[in-house]
Formats: sequence, C-alpha cells, structure tokens
Amino acid sequence: MPTSEIAQIEMLAAVDRLIHQLQSWSEQKTDWKTAQQCQAVIHQLLPRLDTLRVRLQSPLVIATFGGTGTGKSSLVNALIGSYCSPSGRQRPTTTDPVLIAHPDTDLDRLGLDLSQFQVEQKELDQLRNIILIDCPDPDTSETNDQSSNLTRLQYIIPLCDILLYTSTQQKYRSARVAEELKEAAIGRRLIFVQTHAGLDEDIRTDWKQQLSQQFDVPEIYFVDSVRALEDQLADRPLQKDFASLQNILSTQLGKSERLQVRRANLLELIQNAINHCSDKININLPAIRELESFLKQQHVSLTRQMSQELRTELLTSRNLWERRLLSCVSDTWGLSPFSTMLRVYNGLGNFIASASLFRARNSAQVALIGALQGARWIGNRQKEQATENRLNRIGSFGLDDNKLRESQLLIDGYAQAAGLESQPVQHAGSLDKLQTEAAYFEEQFLYDAGSKIDAIIAKLTRKNSGWFTRAVYETLFLSLVVYALIRIGKNFFYDSFLDENNILAIDFYVTAGVIFLIWTGFLVMMFTRKLKRGLGLEINQLSDDLANAKLSQGLFPQLEQTCQQAHAMQHSLERMGGEVHQLRNEVATSNILGAWKVTDPVTDADSKTPHLTSQ
Repeated sequence: MPTSEIAQIEMLAAVDRLIHQLQSWSEQKTDWKTAQQCQAVIHQLLPRLDTLRVRLQSPLVIATFGGTGTGKSSLVNALIGSYCSPSGRQRPTTTDPVLIAHPDTDLDRLGLDLSQFQVEQKELDQLRNIILIDCPDPDTSETNDQSSNLTRLQYIIPLCDILLYTSTQQKYRSARVAEELKEAAIGRRLIFVQTHAGLDEDIRTDWKQQLSQQFDVPEIYFVDSVRALEDQLADRPLQKDFASLQNILSTQLGKSERLQVRRANLLELIQNAINHCSDKININLPAIRELESFLKQQHVSLTRQMSQELRTELLTSRNLWERRLLSCVSDTWGLSPFSTMLRVYNGLGNFIASASLFRARNSAQVALIGALQGARWIGNRQKEQATENRLNRIGSFGLDDNKLRESQLLIDGYAQAAGLESQPVQHAGSLDKLQTEAAYFEEQFLYDAGSKIDAIIAKLTRKNSGWFTRAVYETLFLSLVVYALIRIGKNFFYDSFLDENNILAIDFYVTAGVIFLIWTGFLVMMFTRKLKRGLGLEINQLSDDLANAKLSQGLFPQLEQTCQQAHAMQHSLERMGGEVHQLRNEVATSNILGAWKVTDPVTDADSKTPHLTSQ
C-alpha cells in the first residue's frame, strides 16, 4: 500500500492517465453498434469518476441499505447515540432520506442536492470523517416515479462510498433486496450487519455463505440497535459487536483509509465498466470475424479472376514482345555466329521475302513482291499499334458488374449481421464508387504500361545475355561448325593428297547441311523457349500486380477499416483492464470492509456483469 506522498501522487497520475484513455476510447468514431453501446456506458461512467476524484479529501459518505423493517434507522440512531431518524418494525418508516453530518463538514463539496434530504448536524467526533445517510427501503411497492423510495435510492447510492447493509433472520434471503444490492455494491465498500440481535437467531454463518458467492465478506456484525442506543443513553458498556462496528466508523475510517476507499471504489467502477464492455464486445466479435473472413475470400476470388483476365489480355501481344526480346538479346551480343543465327530466325519472314526478289524475272514481278513486302510492313505496324492500344485498354479493364453486385449483396448481409450501423455497401452508388477507386489505381499503375513492358524486356535481356549463357550457346553452335570444317579440311588437304579418289561426295555436304540446320534450329528453339518462358512468367507477375493494384484498398475499404477498428478497440479495453487490475492490487483497503467481487474478463469470460447503477 503506498504510504509516501510521491507514491500517492504516482497513483493519482496513473488513475488520471487511465481515465484519459477511457475518455479517448469512448470518443472514437465507429460504425459498430456494439462499440457505440459500450462507449455510451463509458460516457455515463466518466462523470461519476470525476465526482469521486473531486471528493477524495471529503468525509466518507456511508449509507444504510436493506429491506423494510431491518432496522436501518434504529442502527443509525444507535451509531449516533441519539434519535435522529424515525424507526419502525413493519411498514416503511423512512420516506425522506436523513443525512447526518458534523457542522464543520462542507456538504456542498459532496455534490448532494440537500433539498432531497432531511439534514441533521451533530457535534460528534465520529462524524468528522464520515457522513451518515439513512436511506429509504428498496423493496417497497411504490411506483418508480420521481417521488418513490426507489428513485430516491437510485439518486443517493452513486454518491455513497460505503454501504451499511442491514438484514434480519426474516429478510436475509430476500431476492429483491439481493438484486438491488448487486446493482448498488459496484464501486462501493460494504459493511454487513445482522440487526434485531435481541429477537432473532444468529444466521451469520448461513448468510455469509450465501453472500460469499458474489461478495468479499470479511465480517458480519450481530447487533441490537435499540439496546445499543439505550446503553449509550444510560452510559452502560456496549455489546462487543456494536462497539466494534462503532469503532470502525468513528476511528478506523480515518483520513488515510478514506483515500484508499475512494480509490478502490473508483477503480472498481472502472473495472466493472471495462468488464461489461469487454463481455459485450467478445460476444459480438465473432460476427465481425465472419465479415472479415468473407471480405478476404471475395478479395482473393475477384483478384484471381481479374488476374486471369488480365493475363489473357496481355498474352495476346506476346509474339511481338518475344521478337523484341530476341532482337534486344542479339543486339546485346553483337556480331557473333550464334547471334547471327538469332537475327536470321527473328527476321526470317523478311529474309524469305527479300530472297524472293532474286527470282523475279521482270519489273512486274518485282513490283508484286514489293507490294507484298509493303503490306507485310504495314501489318506489322498495325500489330504494334494494336498492342499499344491494348495496353491503354487494360487501364480501363475492370471487374464484372454482376460479380461486384453479387459480392455487394452478400457482404451487405454479413455487415448487417455484424451490427454495423452505416455500411458503404448500403449507400447508393457504392458500386460506381468502387469502380471509380479501382480505375484510379489502374491509372496509377498503368500510366506507363509501355515502359513497364520495356522494363521487362530489358530485365530479361540482361538475364539471358550474360557471358555464361553466351559462352554455352556459342560453344554448342560452333562445335558442329568446327567439326564440319575440320572434317572437310582434313579430307581436302590430307586424304585427297594421299589418294586422289578419296574425296568427300556431295552426299556428305548435303547431310552436313541438313544436320547443321537441325542443330541450329534446336539451339535457337532452346534459347527462344527460355526467353518465352521468362517472358511468360513476367507477364503473369505483371497481371497479378495489376489485379492487386486494382483491389489494393480491398473490396470495401470502409468495412475493412471498421473491422480493424473493432479489434483495436477490443485490444485497448483488454490493455486498460490489465492496468486497472494491477492498480486495484496496489490499492488495498482495510480488511474490515467487504466488496463486490469484480470478475476478471481474462479469467472469467463467461461471467455476467450487472449493469451500472444510473445516477
């Protein structure tokens, strides 16, 4: 328990920081109805916390609480030692609450509307640290209007620090009073008293066992209030239990204990509110998770579909890009045997058309061949232009409207089940908004689509024109050429010199030529296949990137943000709950006072927390 002034200041600073966090949490804008309801609870709690903080140095307010005829007024009279409050055994006697305080006590600081009380001021030492209130009965049959006992009680209880709970052998099992006690006990310390000791049997053991399910019950006092008042007036020794109870109120609840009681009450109120909100959020959070899961499923499905459609669109111009890639690689290699073969392969159509000129016999045939060559050139230019147009068209390539509307309706159902107050999917024109946002990201991604293709070709050119790749293909290509040349040279210069008839026949050269063409075609095919495979992978990656860019903000960004905010608010509550739990362990009140057992949501998630008593 903190004893030094610095420790007390640190404790107050920690409480102030916690209250500020609660206030910030309750002021967040959210579309989730569950969170809004929890924020309303916190908004209702914050003024009561401010009241408690302002009253830290004021005397403790102790109110009697119990069923009709349990001797509340008699107990108050006995504790004061004089007749201050009218008492009775059967029907409700106390209708106007009686407030008993020391004349030096500044009642205005307590925030009480004194017009609601019958005020009695007594020059007694035991009243310097406490204020006694004799409350109306909570179990009367009056209507719940502004003048009823229950309404008065609901106004008084939030302003009290300690409840003096009285009961008798006949009343201690009263369900109605027990329910009212549940509501009233949160944020207040408790003292349990069995009255009518001169008439009733001692039921404290059974009563304590019953109370212990929901309350910390350190002690129950068994008193005869009427006899105690008579003993005081006659100056006789007091009964043991009554003397102990009077000593607690007059001596043990001094200034230091007053601070601890109020801090414990404040932290208990905060803990109860956080537990209540955490339970409510945890109950409704699975619906948010279902919405998140469905959003992810729709995002993956539509992204996959869009990626496939974009891939098909991009691959339409694949042949043109393959020729450009092959041309760039051969240009990078420069003049070499295998690069020459690549150029021949790349320009095979033009080469065949040019070779046909040698077969022309007159000017008409030359003109015809020229016209065909010109038409071929124009066709290639048209293909290049179509490719550029296709890249531009991809910029406006979007999701299918029917698919989007289907997703919209399904997501709308999940959003309503999750309790979202204003979903983007319910707004008119939300589909157009989604398409507009998608088009914006497409434009950002494809404003330089041509340069992206150029970058891909340049990347693959660097990857496939390195010295190792070049050395492998040049070596494989030249190996056959060198072998053929060596074989021909050896036959011409050596074999024919020894034997004039040992000269290679024309069949050898035909066979060598065919093998050369086959070997060259095989190497070119292997190399171009490697280029095509790399280009295909890059196009696939480009289509995936484009699809992800279209939906980079998700299908419905506001819904996803609301879901993320719901998790963030839950985590904030859990963190604040942990801080309150730690502070409550540091603030220890006297073991003579009972209290409501505030459940920890981490260890008892299924527990039900009663509602806060309204002020």
